[in-house]
Amino acid sequence: MRARQWGRDLAMGARFAFTGGREGWVRLLLTAVGVGLGVALLLLTTALPGALAARHDRDKARADHTYSQEVRPKGDNTLVIADIDTTFRSKDVRGRVMEPEGARAPLPPGLERFPKPGEMVVSPALKTLLASGEGRLLRDRLPYRITGTIAENGLVGSHELTYYAGAKGLAAEINPPNVARIDSFGDPGLTPEKSDPVLILLMLVVFVVLLMPVGVFIAAAVRFGGERRDRRLAALRLVGSDGGMTRRIAAGEALAGAVLGLAFGTVFFLIARQAAGSAEVFGISVFPSYLNPSPALALLVATAVPAAAVLVTLFALRGVVIEPLGVVRTAKPARRRLWWRLLLPLGGLAMLYPMVGQGRTNGDFNEYLVVGGVLLLLVGVTALLPWVVEAVVARLNSGGVAWQLAVRRLQLSSGTAARMVNGIAVAVAGAIALQMLFSGVAADYTKQSRNDLSRAQMQVHLPDGVPIGAAAREFSATQGVRKVTALSSGDLGDRRKDPGMSSELSVGDCAALRELATLPSCRDGDVFTVRGAEYDTDTQKLAKPGRTLYVDPSYGDERNAEVAWTVPGTLKQAQSIKDPTGVKRGGILMTPGALPERAAASVRGQIYLSLDESVPDVLEYARNTAARVDVRADPMVWAASEQSRRFTSIRTGLFVGATCVLALIGASLLVSQLEQLRERKKLLSSLVAFGTRRRTLSLSVLWQTAIPIALGLLLASAVGLALGAILLKMSGASVTVDWASMLTMTGIGAGVVLLVTVLSLPPLLRLLRPDGLRTE
Repeated sequence: MRARQWGRDLAMGARFAFTGGREGWVRLLLTAVGVGLGVALLLLTTALPGALAARHDRDKARADHTYSQEVRPKGDNTLVIADIDTTFRSKDVRGRVMEPEGARAPLPPGLERFPKPGEMVVSPALKTLLASGEGRLLRDRLPYRITGTIAENGLVGSHELTYYAGAKGLAAEINPPNVARIDSFGDPGLTPEKSDPVLILLMLVVFVVLLMPVGVFIAAAVRFGGERRDRRLAALRLVGSDGGMTRRIAAGEALAGAVLGLAFGTVFFLIARQAAGSAEVFGISVFPSYLNPSPALALLVATAVPAAAVLVTLFALRGVVIEPLGVVRTAKPARRRLWWRLLLPLGGLAMLYPMVGQGRTNGDFNEYLVVGGVLLLLVGVTALLPWVVEAVVARLNSGGVAWQLAVRRLQLSSGTAARMVNGIAVAVAGAIALQMLFSGVAADYTKQSRNDLSRAQMQVHLPDGVPIGAAAREFSATQGVRKVTALSSGDLGDRRKDPGMSSELSVGDCAALRELATLPSCRDGDVFTVRGAEYDTDTQKLAKPGRTLYVDPSYGDERNAEVAWTVPGTLKQAQSIKDPTGVKRGGILMTPGALPERAAASVRGQIYLSLDESVPDVLEYARNTAARVDVRADPMVWAASEQSRRFTSIRTGLFVGATCVLALIGASLLVSQLEQLRERKKLLSSLVAFGTRRRTLSLSVLWQTAIPIALGLLLASAVGLALGAILLKMSGASVTVDWASMLTMTGIGAGVVLLVTVLSLPPLLRLLRPDGLRTE
């Protein structure tokens, strides 16, 4: 009987929501839009794991790397493929050159046939880039004719830049893993990387921090129209319904808005899903087909949102006395209690405290305690903010007319004002904590480079057999290149095969050798032994005048063509200095005139480039020259540091998610602000009719937004600092505060609110008319 009564009352409330006339429909649509925005983001979130898995599967299906130095024999089912990836203006370009060796050679996913030599098949995004004026420099690097596009099943994202080109004679250049012979595409079966507890902690916190504001906004959206609803509830009491029935009817109205919000959210999600195919966020792109929410998670959203609407409404009305002549909410509300609000953040700290000092060496963190603790701390923001706003505005009195109007409004409805900025406060608190955690552990995942960027900014590895002298001349003539240092390196051994002693060999002209050591004097034909190297034990024993050594001795590889060389009697001594890579080389330094002619093919060429970075696209000019020298040349831009790819991907995921959440925050705040203005339409019109200036009313609306957001950001900063500190303690890092990042996060939150306030001014000005008093 009780369940039937509940169902009847909820159904009656739903009917009221759909049959309440124009005002009812406006209120219902505002609620549905607010809930729908949250539902859309929740559905996108539930689809993200599947999208990431789809990207991984696509990448795995086209894997072509060989992680063995053993060369596979040629067959009717083999393909020779070379990795010639490049970069264009900070965007990665995946490139492959192929030569099928038989009729059954494996075809890469997304291709219908192999491109012929001189032809290439490209991704749609690369085709668009090459056809644009922006891609002119990249076209010079890819001297192939486009004959087709790669299908979706051969790409990991809609904006991926990739191509497959045809070639001849690759079999003679096989040198795994860069040039290899394969008989299939697919996952090479690598052992999964061991999980890192701190990275798992980061992902858990990112998950909670991104989803929590969504839940806050949905909870706020189902409470739109509170003041008008109070009058309807009083009318229900007047016609004979009891308090419980009245509350259930109110919950039914919220339920109707939530269910309609599910429909809106589904439509918003489908629109966003389709738009995702043409968007790229922080270098990540997907296809619409990737964004399919997990059925179980989608069902959870579909049941949790309506249930939350009912529970939030009942909770909001728990302390409201609804009588036939009105609602006690219109009188001065009872002061909010602080003690139970403090229990939430304190409980969160209590859940996290047992894991303090655990770090990455004591096993995984308890994910339930992590999620629960972070959740309680962030929920504590939503519980404390109404109390803080009420306590502060109660003490604000003196000021101008606009200030007085804003303060009086806040004193009468501080809870409504706090609800509007709760989402921003939660988002900022979580962002500050995450920024502290990322900054605190970044050093553990960042490797500082030893490269001396004052001497060179790019290093080019030349493939075997490429004349280094000709390559150096090409780079010297390249626009924006200041200095070229060409060095070749190899090994010297005391035996042809499996030498007992070996030493490093460096070959270059006198200017290049002076980048490695302090030379007494130098001219072509000189040979030097180096002292003071970091790692060198055999050079002084090997470098005996008249002794025969072997360039590039064999270590079990029968393809090596060892070349004999006799140590000259005119050997000179040199003192090692740090080379451009920051290493003190040892071994033997040799000018080109001293290197046996047959040994030139046994040393590996490397070119260091000093660039004029004031020249636009100087990196692209250098990369184009490298491609002209040989498509297998590997130009590498130096950076001061390198970060772990997994750490960087988590941080990128945070930026992508934060962008979506900020978009939701802005849209939801705008809807909430418009709803608040609609509720006060007659009041504002009355004030204008009595002669209040529009400027005064506009400023009062601005103050009504600015005061709660300022208090919310202060509270968010305090909670964010506390959460960030304990997370750093859990990860074993020292507690430090990046004040610049903290102020940036706070400024972004304030900026979103300011933008929403500016966008709400045109509707406000339309409401400031005396004809708003008209009543039908």
